[in-house]
Amino acid sequence: MRTVLITGVGGSGRTTVAAATALATARSGQRTLLLSTDRAGALDEVFHPAGPAPAAEPTAETAPAPWSPPTELAPRLWVARIATPEYFRSELASVQERARSVLDYLGANAVAAEEATELPGADAFALMATLRAVHQAADRAAAARAAGGPPRGWDVLVVDLPPAPEAIRLLGLPEQLGRYLRRLLPAERQASRALHPMLAQLAGVPVPAQRLYETFGRWQEDLAAVRQIIESDAVTVRLVAEPGPLAARALRAARAGLALHGCRVDAVIANRLLPVGSADPWLAAASGQQQAALKELREACGRGPAAPEHGAAAEATGGGPAGIPVPGIPVPGIPVPGIPVREVPHAGRDPRGLADLGPLADAVGPVDARPDRPAAEPWTVEDRLADEGLLVWRLPLDGAERDDLSLVRRGDEIVVTVGEFRRVLPLPSALRRCTVAGAGLHEGALRVRFAPDPRLWPRDH
Repeated sequence: MRTVLITGVGGSGRTTVAAATALATARSGQRTLLLSTDRAGALDEVFHPAGPAPAAEPTAETAPAPWSPPTELAPRLWVARIATPEYFRSELASVQERARSVLDYLGANAVAAEEATELPGADAFALMATLRAVHQAADRAAAARAAGGPPRGWDVLVVDLPPAPEAIRLLGLPEQLGRYLRRLLPAERQASRALHPMLAQLAGVPVPAQRLYETFGRWQEDLAAVRQIIESDAVTVRLVAEPGPLAARALRAARAGLALHGCRVDAVIANRLLPVGSADPWLAAASGQQQAALKELREACGRGPAAPEHGAAAEATGGGPAGIPVPGIPVPGIPVPGIPVREVPHAGRDPRGLADLGPLADAVGPVDARPDRPAAEPWTVEDRLADEGLLVWRLPLDGAERDDLSLVRRGDEIVVTVGEFRRVLPLPSALRRCTVAGAGLHEGALRVRFAPDPRLWPRDH
């Protein structure tokens, strides 16, 4: 299923651009679902200018999915909202049921559904669950169509995400949570659960029931499924910004954070562009400033001339826990393909209704078709053992800057930090037997050089 994630600078019109993208895609002949995380009613203002549409209650058919029943607003265009409160109460009840024996032993009272209020972060979990549920529904519908059934389901999913910093952390959440779950409940501990009845008799206290372990296992499966969706070649991101003094820098940081998590940006939407050549002095000055920011935005997203080599502000653990600075080393680079910038003129006011949204949909354009298959591994290892005695690990980090980048090795993992974003990457097996020899940031990629460790590397005889 083709999926496009819409995020960008806060207040830049992301929800309106997401609606326009979904409308343009539906007009191109693809069955499109627009999924919104918005609670402030922005979609109601776009699609229902006379007032918000009645909130639909989840039905038995959609109960497993934490979303409202999709509503068809135009030919081949459906809209649904994430129902975070319902999802949170459902998951809380499920966990309490599975942990009932432990709660009874501790004398704890279960939280009733009517008194449960979702905790901070519940929106992120609801979104991940909805992504999986939508893709599962699309797969079932595709199978039914292939068997001669009616045309149901969707070809394209457009997701209106929060602003870029929050969206990037959300996209990295499945991997981080999976890592934490493996630490809290490693495989050997799960294997030992067969001994729990005997241990309970010896200790005289109850132990977590089998259903509690099943809950952890289900969470791990759900997280793995969401990661598979995010890492698909059919998933791309569109970044939205209103050109201004800080837009180019904000989008550069967003591109670097997305690249760190392996997400691909297919377009930047320059929204609310003022007309040029106005006779009004104030409007002409504002338009001039906006055009200057737009030029900077194009340069940041375009190919441009080859950038000079920069040493990465990197660190690697060479024996001390704090890490040892590694100077940048010049390495040949691969040019980073430019990201198209789509310019959307200011409509004078926010769209209210499908008629107003049409011109914006024409400017934004529909979503292209892409096969739903695993994306190619972005982190590649180049073998230079014969010429230089080194292996080079290439980490694409489009938009990253030297001063915001750090690199720390911890055992068989590399901790990469780009600005406010961080990711722990497991080293490929060959690099685990090497030491870090240097790092360089060039042409949108961090190249980490590894030298074979004589104590671990096989010797030639």
